[in-house]
Amino acid sequence: MIDSSKLLAGLPAGLRGPLIASFQEIAANYAEHRWEPAELNGGKLCEVVFTIINGALSGVFPTKPSKPSNMVDSCRALEKKPATTSLVGDRSLRILIPRILTSLYEIRNNRNVGHVGGDVDPNYLDATAVFGMSSWVVAELVRVFHSVSTKEAQESVDALIERKIPLIWEVGTVRRVLDSTISARDQSLLLLHQRPGWVNEKDLSSWVEYSSVAMFRSRVLDLLHGERLIEYDKKSGQAKISPKGTKDVEERILKSRKP
Repeated sequence: MIDSSKLLAGLPAGLRGPLIASFQEIAANYAEHRWEPAELNGGKLCEVVFTIINGALSGVFPTKPSKPSNMVDSCRALEKKPATTSLVGDRSLRILIPRILTSLYEIRNNRNVGHVGGDVDPNYLDATAVFGMSSWVVAELVRVFHSVSTKEAQESVDALIERKIPLIWEVGTVRRVLDSTISARDQSLLLLHQRPGWVNEKDLSSWVEYSSVAMFRSRVLDLLHGERLIEYDKKSGQAKISPKGTKDVEERILKSRKP
């Protein structure tokens, strides 16, 4: 594995620093379940990566990132550049990475993170896509510029991710909110926020470790339902977070935990 202090050392500090910082920010937000910030920060990474690959193909690296006037058109223009067989990673730089960037930028610009339609909140899915694509892009840059295997490149990128204690821990079929100071009410909201579909009340009560399902229903689920933060179907014994509940989690609980 490449020493993290030497990772992409051949790039100007004005490009290397923002690249690593923007990726680490995406990774940290994703680990903390801050889906909306993880999504929005994908745009920062796109701009830095575009500057790097455009500089590599032209033979001159700028000293700092710049935003192209049109990201999609600029990425497509890279594909039209003639192939340079002597350049390591030529096809990745001209075609593979730019095509990933257009998808990342599309999520950044044209997905409404506050969208409430449909059965599944898009924030989690979009953020997962952003994190996965960002990780691949940075690893590919490491592979190309250091001439190492894909495995070693990915291991080096993984080492950049600050290992934080996640807010929610999954072990088998059990899910726990690891911050024991959070109330049962807010733990329930967090757990439902992580799983935007229907969740069985018995599972939720067990994950929160409430004293009894009956008390959990009356003291937590009924109240959250009354506030319209969740939809609680007593007949089926299932609960689902509402758009209002999602907003409450992201604006009140998760933002307050951001360093």
